[in-house]
Parts: sequence; C-alpha cells; structure tokens
Amino acid sequence: MATHRKARTAILGSSGPRAAVGLTTAALATVTLLAESAGAAPAPGKPAQPSVAAVQAKVDALLHQAEVATEHYNGTKEKTDRQSATVNKLLAQAARKTQALNESRRVLGMYAAAQYRDGGDTASRYLFSADPQALLDQVHLTGVMAERQKGAVATFRVQQADAARQRMAAAGSLAALTAQQAELKAAKAAVQRKLGAAQHLLNSLTAQEKARLAALRARQEAEAEAKAKALAAKEEAAREAAAEAVATKGADAPTTPVNSSVAEQAIAFAHQQLGKPYVWGATGPDSFDCSGLTQAAYKAAGVSLPRTTYDQVDVGTRVSEANLQPGDLIFFYSDVSHVGLYIGGGEMIHAPHTGTVVKIAPITEMPFYAGVRPY
Repeated sequence: MATHRKARTAILGSSGPRAAVGLTTAALATVTLLAESAGAAPAPGKPAQPSVAAVQAKVDALLHQAEVATEHYNGTKEKTDRQSATVNKLLAQAARKTQALNESRRVLGMYAAAQYRDGGDTASRYLFSADPQALLDQVHLTGVMAERQKGAVATFRVQQADAARQRMAAAGSLAALTAQQAELKAAKAAVQRKLGAAQHLLNSLTAQEKARLAALRARQEAEAEAKAKALAAKEEAAREAAAEAVATKGADAPTTPVNSSVAEQAIAFAHQQLGKPYVWGATGPDSFDCSGLTQAAYKAAGVSLPRTTYDQVDVGTRVSEANLQPGDLIFFYSDVSHVGLYIGGGEMIHAPHTGTVVKIAPITEMPFYAGVRPY
C-alpha cells in the first residue's frame, strides 16, 4: 500500500515522458488559486494567499470538472463512431443501388438501339411479308420484346427512385456525422487547452506552494485510508458473525454470489493493469480512463459494459455501500462522473485522473453515489 500512497501524491509531479499532457487537473487548480497571489504584494487588509483549505477545495472541484468533461468526450466519441459506421453502410448501399440503376440504364439502351436499327417501320414489314408463319412469329416476338421493354422501363424507374432515396439518406447521415465530429473536436480541444494551461501555470509554482498542497493531500489520504480500514474491519466482523451463527445455531451458511467467478476475472484483469497511465478517452491496452478500465475489466470476464459512467451505472443490480461485494462497480459524485472496481476491504482499483496511474485506493476518497453489480 505504501507504493499506492506515493502514487496518490503524484498530483504535483511535473516530469516524465508524458509531461506535456500528463499533468493533473489538481495542478491546474492549484496554480489557478495560488497564482492570484504570486508575484505581487497583497493589498492592505487582504490575505497574502488563499488558505490551504480553499486551495484543496478548488483542486477537488477541477478534478471533478475534468472527469465530467472526459465522460462527455467519451460519450460523444461513441456516438461519432456509431454514426461513422452508419454512414459507411448507407454509402455502400447507395453504391449498390447506383450499380443496379446503371445496369437498368444499359438494358434500356439496348432496346433503344434495337428500335433504331429497325427504323421504327415494323408495320410495313408485316404488310409486305411473303411468309405468313414468319409474320406470326415476328408479331409474337415483337410483343414479347415490347413487354420486356415495358418491364425494363418500370424497373429503371423504381431503381432510380430507390437510388435517390439512398443518396438522400446517406447525405443526411453524413451531415449528422459531420456535426458530431465537430462536437468531438471541440471536446478534445477543451481538454487539451486545460492541460496546456496547467503546464504553463505549473511552471510558476514555488516549491513552498507545492509542499503546502502536497501536505494537505497526504493528510486527506491518511484519513481516507483510516476510513477504508474501518470499513474493512466491519466487513470482516460481519463475515465472522455469519460463520459463528453457522457453527453455533445451525443457521444457513452464506451463499457464494452467483457468477462470482465473473467478478474474480474482472478483478484479476484490473490487477494486471496496475501502474498503467491514466489517459483521458483511453480504453487500453496500454492506458485507461476510469470507465475505460471498468469496461475492459468486465469485457475480459465476458460481460459487455457501455462506454461511459452515465450508462454503466444503469447496468445490472444496484447495491448499497453497506452491501458491496468484490467485483461491484462503485460510482462517485452526484453526476456519476467517476467509477472504480471494488476489490473488498474498503478498497477499489481505479484510474483516477491525468497525471496518475491505475492504482488501488480507498473508496472513501470520493463521495459515494451508487454500487452496481453488473453480472
């Protein structure tokens, strides 16, 4: 756990191969507040700098905002990908309709060429025919050809209308895709602007300012660890009480959750990802964001989850914080902007935010919203 506690203090890190974009939103919050008082003497009657509590409050607010923005990006990207697949399908259908239309046009051209060669004087040829049987045969053949030509014209008109409708559908779908791509581009640019501003402002922090925030973060993490240990002790006490009831009163033994092996597989996958970097919008295999990690973990266990936290929270069965079991998904904040995978003992595996890595952390670090058993 010492390694994970160290990892959780990484919000102040500013080096490494991902420094250009691997900055924490916490750093952005810190410098936004601290830079207001840096570089100039405070006005009379005003505090020299914001309190540590105020800094931390802003840090937490911006961390939250960053995750909300990331989940919005994830949802938009998912819609864009689906729309792109729809456009490709419609364009392929339009191409097939156009090919059929061109074939009908070719057949009509053949009939037109035949009429041109005959000169359109079929009646006079019938009149001057010396062979009555040949005349009858020719009359029959002309009737057959006329029916075929009539059918070819009807087919052409139907295919012409189908091709026009298909082209209109493809054009409408393409317009929707273009709008979604613009929204996706804007969402991506917004995140990149925040990270760029964080890099610029982080360089202006003094060592003292970094130390103040790091010290507060360390104290808060220690409090979260203590709460997690209390929760773990409560779980253990409940298990011991159940076991004692079985031994002394003949009560029913606790049952193993249905499909517990599914949860075990998801947890095993999550353990294998420990230490991989958080990257917003990532779904693996080399990096993850929070919902990307939980989606990938359950995919490894044979369970398909939606992409975003907003959709994952509606999958499976809701469970309370008191009834969490290993493998449950835990959602945080009232707007459901963060998710982790519960592993028992008051701890979870999650991908926290930019600048950190996939790690084990107490579930008490953030405000609990809901638990979900997705299997």
